[in-house]
Amino acid sequence: MRRILILTEYDGTHFAGLQRQRPGLRTVQGELERVLPEIGALPQAVAAGRTDAGVHALAMPFHFDLPSRIPTEKIPEALNRLLPEDLKVVAAKEVAPGFHARKDALWRAYRYRILLRPHPSPLLRHRALWVRHPLDQAAMREALSLLKGRHNFLGFAKAEVREGERELYEARLEEVEGEGGRELRLYFRGQSFLRGQVRGMVGTLLEVGLGRRNPDSLRLILQTQDRSQAGPSAPPQGLYFLEAAYPPEKLTPW
Repeated sequence: MRRILILTEYDGTHFAGLQRQRPGLRTVQGELERVLPEIGALPQAVAAGRTDAGVHALAMPFHFDLPSRIPTEKIPEALNRLLPEDLKVVAAKEVAPGFHARKDALWRAYRYRILLRPHPSPLLRHRALWVRHPLDQAAMREALSLLKGRHNFLGFAKAEVREGERELYEARLEEVEGEGGRELRLYFRGQSFLRGQVRGMVGTLLEVGLGRRNPDSLRLILQTQDRSQAGPSAPPQGLYFLEAAYPPEKLTPW
């Protein structure tokens, strides 16, 4: 039995999220587990995290077990013949037998894209959030600095029953020239994230950028863990799961 780590890229527009749900709902995990038996693998895939409906991924890790002898380098091609056009495998690697895509992750990273221009883009409507008005980047960066470090992030999460303390290693804002024009990109890298945390943080930061709240208001949200004090969740289409990192010893088969 071999344990395989794959990296998947997907457009989340037509998925009901990553995690397998009730019958009839199309999910990333469901599509992947549907085709795994066709390459001789067990029909269970474990992801590094979860993404909501409409959220995308550039390199979402999954692990699964493979009794067959198919060469590792052939796995992406074999799976991609079976997977839909909006979900593909970009890399595969045999890892340690006890490797776990979720439990062994050292950190995970997300990006949120904000398109800044006077008129919306039909080409980016599912890939970035369009904002017509200028955003105060200095105020947003001031607010971002309050998010870094170890805090209780329940004030930004939704429907969360887990303990809320997490460590956010990086929280930064970059301005770039994107394919549709000027973009702001928010980057978050942390140990792990609560459900809805990133979108809650982005929605609150947007209010800061639009002058609707003071940057220091984020301090109160972190102190009280009161979701009603934060802004609305940002729409899903601007959010991307970027990558996860693992200890080197877990990535070695033997």
